[in-house]
Amino acid sequence: MAPQRNAGAGAEAELPEYAGHYRLESCLGSGGMGVVHLARSTSGMKLAVKIVHAEFARDPEFRGRFRQEVAAARRVSGAFTASVVDADPEAERPWMATLFIPGPTLSDEVKRNGPMDPAQLRRLMAGLAEALRDIHRVGVVHRDLKPSNVLLADDGPKVIDFGISRPKDSELRTETGKLIGTPPFMAPEQFRRPREVGPAADVFALGSVMVHAATGRGPFDSDSPYVVAYQVVHDEPDLTDVPKSLAPLVLRCLAKEPEDRPTPDELMRALRSVAASYDTQAFIPAQRTGDAPKPESEPLRPPARRRPGRKAIIAAGACVLVVAGVLASVQLLGRSGSGTTPEGGDTPAASASRFAGWEADPLPEGKGAAQCSYGKQQLICARPGLVFALDPSDGTELWRHSVATSSAGKPPVLAAGLVQPMAYESPLLEALDPTTGKARWQRKMPAHGEMQAAGGRVLLTGLDGTVSALDASTGDPRWSRRFPGQPLPSFASFAGDPLVYATNPSVDASKTHVTAVDPATGAVRWDTRLNGKLTLVGVHDGALFFLATDKVYGDTDAVVRYTPSTRSTRRVALPVGRADAQAAVHGNVVYLLSLTGSLDAVDMAARKRLWHLETAVSRGSVPVSDGTHVFFVAADGRLLAVDAHKGHLVGQTPGRLGAASGRVAGAVPGPVLAQGHLYAAAPDGTVFAVDARDPSAW
Repeated sequence: MAPQRNAGAGAEAELPEYAGHYRLESCLGSGGMGVVHLARSTSGMKLAVKIVHAEFARDPEFRGRFRQEVAAARRVSGAFTASVVDADPEAERPWMATLFIPGPTLSDEVKRNGPMDPAQLRRLMAGLAEALRDIHRVGVVHRDLKPSNVLLADDGPKVIDFGISRPKDSELRTETGKLIGTPPFMAPEQFRRPREVGPAADVFALGSVMVHAATGRGPFDSDSPYVVAYQVVHDEPDLTDVPKSLAPLVLRCLAKEPEDRPTPDELMRALRSVAASYDTQAFIPAQRTGDAPKPESEPLRPPARRRPGRKAIIAAGACVLVVAGVLASVQLLGRSGSGTTPEGGDTPAASASRFAGWEADPLPEGKGAAQCSYGKQQLICARPGLVFALDPSDGTELWRHSVATSSAGKPPVLAAGLVQPMAYESPLLEALDPTTGKARWQRKMPAHGEMQAAGGRVLLTGLDGTVSALDASTGDPRWSRRFPGQPLPSFASFAGDPLVYATNPSVDASKTHVTAVDPATGAVRWDTRLNGKLTLVGVHDGALFFLATDKVYGDTDAVVRYTPSTRSTRRVALPVGRADAQAAVHGNVVYLLSLTGSLDAVDMAARKRLWHLETAVSRGSVPVSDGTHVFFVAADGRLLAVDAHKGHLVGQTPGRLGAASGRVAGAVPGPVLAQGHLYAAAPDGTVFAVDARDPSAW
């Protein structure tokens, strides 16, 4: 191979044929620090190899920065970056090899094809938020997020080039008076206080990147970098042509003060509320076509198929394709340790006769699993575009109601005796008669990031952080306010508890701000900061139960109980961290199911783990428990039961995956426990019921 010459700035000697063991094939591009080549390993693997410019290789300070880049890139290697394969920062010409990612940069994509459409923008923003979450989780601040540092791969955006990133524990500091970054995508503090730049600067850059992707320009535009710098520090951003559904969230990212910007976790939470279903086959999804259906009630349907209880026969070796990411929701009804049902529901009680069970596909034309809850002697479910009710005794459909949305959101809930569809993308907020499914009231839906129903109120969190409460029985406004320390509140409520709770981890994951709110009045009942990054999973007897996440890998490494009346905290560590754990609380016992199927029972009163079981279920649902069994749904539609006292499998149903599809759910809804029966929804669209007392007969 003929030696290659650098096309970047500055003359230099001919480049080598190899970098380490990697043969250089062609030049992919050149930047301020070096040249990036397409290369191959000995086995033929494609790599991107960055070789620094000769003039910088002789600079000790620059070598220090390159060592820092290699260290930072290695720390953040994962799903949202180009993984480091090899590097030699001490070579005569320092180099670093990463996996080659086919796909254009965001900058090139916008130049060639123009601004992205709203669906593409939502997916891009969600992917970048996930990337920043992982980057910040390992203590790294990128400091130069811009369109040319974002690669659009088939499976999502990848953040590259950590040349000026800074690990928080790095001894290398920005020199006084030296600005490092790209002005149109720099945060105000990078101009004002460069030594104090933290993770929030990357969130500001994300906002600027989104404006560029939506409009082809930046929020602060000028030919002069000095004018841009002034605008970034002093002027309001120009969000003209940014989609209205995303503009409030982008504006919050571009807040002048770091503490006013959302964290990546908050961004991901807000985007889950407004985003459509993601296509697993390509990063850039096709736009949806067709008009949204008008709300209407439809006639009843024939009774569902009944199925006698029987022991499941499961075929070994079934493979399930699921979208990366887990629904870590704790919003499911009837999820608290008390085992009670939501407002307007019925007290669970086992009937004397044996329940035969049933299965039904109430919407054969739909795709994906339904989101269901229980109340008013009905199983109330939602699928994209529809809310419907089933008779819990035999699965007969009682009514259905169309909603103008293409996503199911959360399960419908009962508040003030009415069904409240949790349909985020619908232009209408409405309440339905639980007997007929007809709308009792309707209100235009304001832009919002989260919604929750509790205490006779429907709570909407605006993308600016303002929470508005509507009377669930009439739709009339009752109160509106912001909560200090909760920039984008996402409320969790639990059956039998009169309060709702908002949690907000600090940027460095050292503290979690918890605010308890009376939903009826908006009054703050108590407010505290607890150690660590915590996720609220349940309430029992006035105490709150959390999963604690470690700072490095984001795994659940402990269970925490906080008692507000005594302000006491109890922490029980897990022997091994659990990835993306979800949990159910029953009494003082917390049951955790991890991404990989590890199931643990932790007794907070006894301060110990009771048992551990490897279920081999990947990406299962949030579990529920009645104190006798722990139930959860697998990604292939199986419903599994585990003995809550001994920790062994006691029953499972057949899988219900349906025909292979390129568009699948990112997670499966958790089962619903009521009246001694268990109701579940599978990916093939089936809703089914079994006797919760006798899993061995499934």
